[in-house]
Amino acid sequence: MSEAVLVPQGSILLESELSAPLSERECWHCSVEKKLCLSIVVLGASGDLASKKTYPALQFLFRNGFLPHNVSIIGYARSPLTDHQLRDKLRPRLSGGEEERDAFLKHCTYVQGDYVGSQGWQGLEGVLSGREGKYHGCPCGRLYYLALPPSVYPQVCSGLKTYCDALPKTEGSWLRVIVEKPFGRDLSSSEELAEVLGQLYPESQLYRIDHYLGKEMAQNLFVMRFANMFLSPVWNRNCISNVQITFKEDFGTQGRGGYFDTFGIIRDVIQNHLTQLLAFVAMEKPLSIHPDDIRDEKVKVLRCIQPVQEHHVVLGQYTAADGQPGYTDDPTVPSGSKTPTFAAVTLFVDNDRWSGVPFVLKAGKALNDRKAEIRVQLRPTPHFVFGGNPERMRNELVVRLQPDEAIYLKMIVKRPGLETGDCAISELDLDYGKRYPGVVIPDAYPRLILDAIRGDQQHFVRRDELRAAWAIFTPLLHAVDEGRLPVHPYPYGSRGPPEADELLARAGFVQNLDYKWPHKAAAAASSPGGAGGNGNGARL
Repeated sequence: MSEAVLVPQGSILLESELSAPLSERECWHCSVEKKLCLSIVVLGASGDLASKKTYPALQFLFRNGFLPHNVSIIGYARSPLTDHQLRDKLRPRLSGGEEERDAFLKHCTYVQGDYVGSQGWQGLEGVLSGREGKYHGCPCGRLYYLALPPSVYPQVCSGLKTYCDALPKTEGSWLRVIVEKPFGRDLSSSEELAEVLGQLYPESQLYRIDHYLGKEMAQNLFVMRFANMFLSPVWNRNCISNVQITFKEDFGTQGRGGYFDTFGIIRDVIQNHLTQLLAFVAMEKPLSIHPDDIRDEKVKVLRCIQPVQEHHVVLGQYTAADGQPGYTDDPTVPSGSKTPTFAAVTLFVDNDRWSGVPFVLKAGKALNDRKAEIRVQLRPTPHFVFGGNPERMRNELVVRLQPDEAIYLKMIVKRPGLETGDCAISELDLDYGKRYPGVVIPDAYPRLILDAIRGDQQHFVRRDELRAAWAIFTPLLHAVDEGRLPVHPYPYGSRGPPEADELLARAGFVQNLDYKWPHKAAAAASSPGGAGGNGNGARL
């Protein structure tokens, strides 16, 4: 049956146009072939990332029926492990009862091998081709997950390309590679790594994972922005005063200071996670939900952001307080390190929609609570006829990514009673835990791994997107590395350095001081980083 062609009234289609092939984006769809022979290779299977994130994510997909029946999960690393030893190592990290764990683990095997030379890779290829040969005529998929430091990506990808690329020619077969961040340390090192990987695998086979793009509320932000008519008229510089994107952790480096010290909070969180969220907030509506249509719009926004100016930055490093150690007390941190554990950065998107609107990206460790949220503050209501100070009663849209996912809108309403025009700030609140009881919101990793199996790259970072993000932060990072910016101390468990409040004030952020969360105690107990955890729902 031929495809139906819809012709707008009054238009004429030539015969050649009716028979013209559709573009790749128009034909695009993502799915998993039912008869797929799927081999998932976890490179670095003996490491912490694999046992804490990768294998539990794969188990979640397996338990919920998202993986093909014919799936094999093959671990590869240098550690001398047997299949039985790998399973014993993974078992405590998995969920469910013994039967559920065993059902998953019997699909998990292990191949020992080095990352250089040929012997290990040839052994891995033998396992892959051996199992695929049993399913002659079926499409085969190979998903390589690099749960490894980026420093070994070139040699690992070279080994995979040289020895493990003999994919069957069956229609529907595919090969894809997932790589973890950090993707370099600055623009030049990122481009160098991208060039090496690009010579081995085309962009269509590379999946650069940023787990914040897989979070439920990050994906909901995209739907909420472009599916609701009431948001469109106010989503611009005429109505929005400022935007804050915040990431807070209530713990320090916890013995991982050696790793953290080589990157710092800007490379670890802001340049990737928070910048990706900024792109979702500021992007224009894409032509479709094709991955490249979405990523095209994100790149356009990032290219409109000029490199960070030093006077728009506040850096901090936590010190010992209340019995908790300071950053430099961590024995894995070099003595006298000036690596920032807190940063607040103001960015400006120089386009028609957002010109002049500050976007403040804030992230820190060892702060007073744990949360990640997007806060969009609107301008004060003009010609406010109800008395009081409209500057102190701002509408805000807040999207809380973690913990306890929620969306709430602060509005001005009449306070109950006989007084005329007595106003108060209240909220329209969508708490996911209450609205969708019993619904399990998965971690980001199962969603992103499933996207890779389906061939959907919309939540993975494209090379030009990565380049644009590094261009924004590279001059600042070089200034930080050279010690040109002050690093302000702040006590463990505090809100961060006071200088960050001054930065927010310069960005035009106004606290709703009269706002009172009605369930402050309950909210604080269950969600210290939530809407009411600090009483006004406004401060970092």
